[in-house]
Amino acid sequence: MAETPSTMLPLGTKAPVFKLPDVRTGHSVSLSELASTKATVVMFICNHCPYVKHIQHKLADVAKQYQAKGVSFIAINSNDVKNYPSDSPDMMKLEADKQGYTFPYLYDETQDVAKAYHAACTPDFFVFDKNMACVYRGRFDGATPGNDQPVSGRDLIGALDAILDGGVVSGEQRPSLGCNIKWK
Repeated sequence: MAETPSTMLPLGTKAPVFKLPDVRTGHSVSLSELASTKATVVMFICNHCPYVKHIQHKLADVAKQYQAKGVSFIAINSNDVKNYPSDSPDMMKLEADKQGYTFPYLYDETQDVAKAYHAACTPDFFVFDKNMACVYRGRFDGATPGNDQPVSGRDLIGALDAILDGGVVSGEQRPSLGCNIKWK
């Protein structure tokens, strides 16, 4: 697995629309159905990536905390499941249940959504404001497997707090590091 940085979608970019199946419910859902009037987090994750595994417990906690404040969280897996069967929809559902994810976990079989968002790695985070303009993109925090930094969600939390407080999200944003998306 190649350590890959996120490509940092330009700030202000409107969230690309999509309609994808939610592996937890079996129903397809659209961005417009899931978006919040406060802030929407779109994150590209998967089951097998050690970078995702490193943060997933804290990510589940942060999502629960901010969903209670009206923020929407949407997880998308765009990996090639033929070559990475542990990322298949059936396995995604098991992982979501095991980790206690309270957000939709969507499967991007065509990989078109990942391409539209310029997603490059897992995890890769994008935060959109009430107008669905990108105000944050990058990392959860500075923790990666083996670097001994605590998993806190600091960077994502800082962006969400700024939005919820009516402020401006800092333009100082760092790319996420993770496994490259497994392209077909």
